[in-house]
Amino acid sequence: MDTTPPGPGALRAGIPALQAALREEGLDGWLLYDFHGQNPTALDALGLRGHMLTRRWYYLVPAQGEPQLLLHAIELGSFPREVPGRRTAYSSWQSLDRALRDLLAPLPKRPRLAMEYFPGAAIPYLSRVDAGTLETVRGLGVEVVSSAALVQRFLCRWSPHQLASHVRALRAIDEAKDAAFEQIGVALRRGAPVSELSIQKFLMDRFAEGKLETDHAPIVAVNGHAGDPHYVPSEKTPTPIRRGDLVLIDLWARHTGPEDVYADITWVGFCGDRPGPKAEEIFRVTAEGRDVGLRTVQTAWREGRVLQGWQVDRAVRDHIGSRGYGERFIHRTGHSIGHAVHGDGANLDDLETHDTRELVEGLAFSIEPGIYLPDEGLGVRSEIDVVLTPEGPQVFSKVQQEIVRIPCA
Repeated sequence: MDTTPPGPGALRAGIPALQAALREEGLDGWLLYDFHGQNPTALDALGLRGHMLTRRWYYLVPAQGEPQLLLHAIELGSFPREVPGRRTAYSSWQSLDRALRDLLAPLPKRPRLAMEYFPGAAIPYLSRVDAGTLETVRGLGVEVVSSAALVQRFLCRWSPHQLASHVRALRAIDEAKDAAFEQIGVALRRGAPVSELSIQKFLMDRFAEGKLETDHAPIVAVNGHAGDPHYVPSEKTPTPIRRGDLVLIDLWARHTGPEDVYADITWVGFCGDRPGPKAEEIFRVTAEGRDVGLRTVQTAWREGRVLQGWQVDRAVRDHIGSRGYGERFIHRTGHSIGHAVHGDGANLDDLETHDTRELVEGLAFSIEPGIYLPDEGLGVRSEIDVVLTPEGPQVFSKVQQEIVRIPCA
């Protein structure tokens, strides 16, 4: 494992390591391209988020030699000077065409270049470059291959700082989740009104106090709403929380440092002493599936095997299917985690996609199976985060073993 620092702007410091990797892979370069932020991978690679860039740009890291940047003349001052390489400006579409040809001219005949593309768009997270741009690049004699392996190696593996930021964020959101369940109990014991929205606001207030940020407010879902994996509480449909209700809380956040990464967990509680037998059953099956996923990763590490993302999903999915709930587990088992809560690394997925990317050291991902029975007024999900450290797969949060009982009397 090389020590290229991951995270925003990683390629600025990692050009020599990247060029060595390109030569190892038999590639002639990595061609980054963006227009109006449609390729966030390219923005992260060069640390460009937040910069005012509204025109097309290309950045070529050749396997040998100096990187080359092609950008619009009006954005010469907007592109950070810290990005290394020779700069060429264009203004008209004709000059862009000429400059792109010149950019590629020093490369070998029919060069092999990595771009944010995946055959058949089979992995959407790596299908960032539009078809027209791919046609243009291929029309200049380039063989375009996927940058998937490069993205994982240079942008998705966590540094020690990022791991520490994840642990801090986990601790903060875990405490917020516990406080939310306690807040529900306090309100119910006092006979005070409490709702999905009020608990969502309570959690957002805790995030603000802890200097956490999130791309979306937490999910607080009662009964049948928990049967919708991406349910969003709404003021248009205010839903109270009452005794005897099942409550799912899914929350994710990060601290605000430029390289800080997310933590993401889901727990389920019950307002009372004894959840119904169906809720207990589907939680048990879900938790078993979660644990099967973790054991699958741990066993592979002990045996020196490198798994692909789909293999973990398949192990979890087969277990839940064997208990009769396969058709009620309607999403992938887990997603990559990074500076964005849904990162660019391998997902645990053999349902929505067949993710063949390898689970390499330094990556992090969720394991979060769920069983959804909205027609029966139920839904559960249990989510942990796994980090592939040099010492093996690690989980730095508590792991839910039973439905949380929320005292109401």
